[in-house]
Amino acid sequence: MYELNETHDPSLRSWVASANASGSDFPIQNLPFGRFRPEPDGDWRIGVAIGDQVLDLRAAGLVDHNDMALLLSMPVAERAELRLALSRGLREGSPLQTTWTPCLHHQAAVALGLPCEVGDYTDFYVGIHHATAVGKLFRPDNPLLPNYKWVPIAYHGRSSTLIPSGQAFVRPRGQVKAPDSQEPVLQPTARLDFELELGVVIGQGNAMGAPVDISRAEEHVFGLTLFNDWSARDLQAWEYQPLGPFLSKNFASTVSPWMVTLEALTPYRSAFSRPDGDPQPLPYLRSETNTRGGAIDVQLEVWLKTSSMREAGQPGVCISRSHFAQAAYWTVAQMVAHHTVNGCALRPGDLFGTGTLSGPQPDQAGSLLELTQGGKQAIELPNGERRTFLEDGDEITLKGFCEKAGAVRIGFGICTARVVTA
Repeated sequence: MYELNETHDPSLRSWVASANASGSDFPIQNLPFGRFRPEPDGDWRIGVAIGDQVLDLRAAGLVDHNDMALLLSMPVAERAELRLALSRGLREGSPLQTTWTPCLHHQAAVALGLPCEVGDYTDFYVGIHHATAVGKLFRPDNPLLPNYKWVPIAYHGRSSTLIPSGQAFVRPRGQVKAPDSQEPVLQPTARLDFELELGVVIGQGNAMGAPVDISRAEEHVFGLTLFNDWSARDLQAWEYQPLGPFLSKNFASTVSPWMVTLEALTPYRSAFSRPDGDPQPLPYLRSETNTRGGAIDVQLEVWLKTSSMREAGQPGVCISRSHFAQAAYWTVAQMVAHHTVNGCALRPGDLFGTGTLSGPQPDQAGSLLELTQGGKQAIELPNGERRTFLEDGDEITLKGFCEKAGAVRIGFGICTARVVTA
């Protein structure tokens, strides 16, 4: 794991004034990476968010290309050198201010896309409170299946329908079978749901047949994003046995534009442990480093804005708050180690979803399936509207940030999308 260094110094300020604003997601202590283009039909460029600006890395002379896969595959030491160069160049008093100022673009004036090209996407199920709550809906006496506390459960998803934050998606259709019906029907989903997740972006890959040891697993992770794995619960109920999710999950998943690096997250690490009485992971999923600091303290929020709110000029409403370190039964390092233990090869830009990150309390649920008890208990919104599942025109926005005493707050930006009529 990374150690604290001068880039984390809470006293640092940037000559980019907006980065010093209270509550900014992108102070100089963050420096997340992503892709942008100033012209709608231009080529993607590599950028770093600083305040309300984005710094063009190639224009600033920090890289000689715009290939994010090359940047992701850099060795850890070279990534650290790049972060240090960015930090020193963007600090107040830096002699590079005059040179770099023309390399800045307002984030609001550019297109922000997926942070990288994603070759493969795997969705994990590390949120134990979500797994337990959903399990209770279907198996009240046995919510967690026997393998859950031994295996980091996951399934392979579709990278072709990963979409950038801000892009709307069409309500999906699929087969649905009502309990009192003899046959299924093809129809738009009536139980569309969000899933509050984080995305884990792979940096350096590994060779096929060469498992990644857990003690070095985080060397293969570039950073984290916000991630919303939209779900059609009625399609899912009919199709998921015996092989798992299919059309209920592969129609759209929204990714935020910025990758917050593991180095930036160093101040927000905490010890990782299992509850008393739970089995300890098998040896390939254990390490002293993972136990000492495998948990990452990311606070998460879900915001809902309906068509009526938008038309009335009303803000969205926060319907759930959660916390990665409290929600996750498995760590980022354990996900990487398990994914590769059979010899699976990972490549730069591969994406892991964590699975839904619900907290232990009912109001910390990371999906409507949980918040509404399977659609039986609607949530009441401040404007008098009610929701069991999402309606056309609804917009979900995920937010994430880290803050603690002695460190500067850093954020992930937003991950947002709106549902469009089928």
